[in-house]
Amino acid sequence: MGRIRARSRARTTKGKPVKTPILLLSLLTSLALPALAAPLAYVPNEKSGNVSVIDTSTDTVLRQIAAGKRPRGIAIDPAGSRLYVTDAVANELLVLDTASGTTLRRIALGKSPEGVNVSRDGRLVAVAVEESNSVALIDTEQLRVIADIPVRGKNPEHAVFSPDGRWLLVSAEEAEQVDVIDVAARRQSGSVAVGLRPRGMGFTPDGSRAYIACELANAVYVVEMATLRQIARIPAGKNANGIAVHPSGEKVFVSNGIDATVMVIDTATQQVSATVAVGKRPWNMALTPDGAKLYVANGRANSVSVIDTASAAKRSDISVGELPWGVVIH
Repeated sequence: MGRIRARSRARTTKGKPVKTPILLLSLLTSLALPALAAPLAYVPNEKSGNVSVIDTSTDTVLRQIAAGKRPRGIAIDPAGSRLYVTDAVANELLVLDTASGTTLRRIALGKSPEGVNVSRDGRLVAVAVEESNSVALIDTEQLRVIADIPVRGKNPEHAVFSPDGRWLLVSAEEAEQVDVIDVAARRQSGSVAVGLRPRGMGFTPDGSRAYIACELANAVYVVEMATLRQIARIPAGKNANGIAVHPSGEKVFVSNGIDATVMVIDTATQQVSATVAVGKRPWNMALTPDGAKLYVANGRANSVSVIDTASAAKRSDISVGELPWGVVIH
């Protein structure tokens, strides 16, 4: 073969060619490419007043982000650049920059805000506000409240957008139904009967069904969204609480507060297929984008349990701050 001159690998000094080491070239190239970082998990700690940031590739805590006096509900925008965190003491929604950890904005809300959710297109944030029995809608471009929607359930805890953004389901501590908000109309359009004290909720990826954990019923209820009616009741553990739906739609995970377990529900059979022991008072949870790992906030253990979803086995427990409320991952 003839000699090939790699012009991109040489530079000149006073007219003489000087070779650039290939190792140096590789380093420069790698620096120019975007870093392929693993997803990060963000955990609000109510008593510590901060958010723990976990590297999901190593399952270690990287840093803590200051987040008011009592951070509870947490959500992240589709780009992964902003966290939305409720501060139950200041009655505010904190908008945090994920890169720097700085607070970009504080948005005043009603008393005792809790669960937060972001629409799939990232344009709206919904916050369940307990003592006003309402859901606040925030425009993410203007960063202001554009609607405060009353609901029938008392002490709403979670407000979750359907995948298409058409509906908001709202669970409340003192209720036996989930309220349904028509997002475009900015009003409650109905409700669906479920068990006592509905808590965590999650939609299947296609939005056809919603799974609702009902704490005092020790069960998960399945709602068909096309008809807005309950179609199944799945027995769970004591004080069923958090819900996470696998990206495949084939599994739903429910945390059981008193039992200190997470159950795996097979959505094809609507039966529990596995039970995994975790820390004390497991609460809200989140899955990595590929669905490989589930992160469970253990409120009374000050830890996050990591579950391998393929084997339904706990991998590890990660120490975080005091009274972790939940997890969001991006």
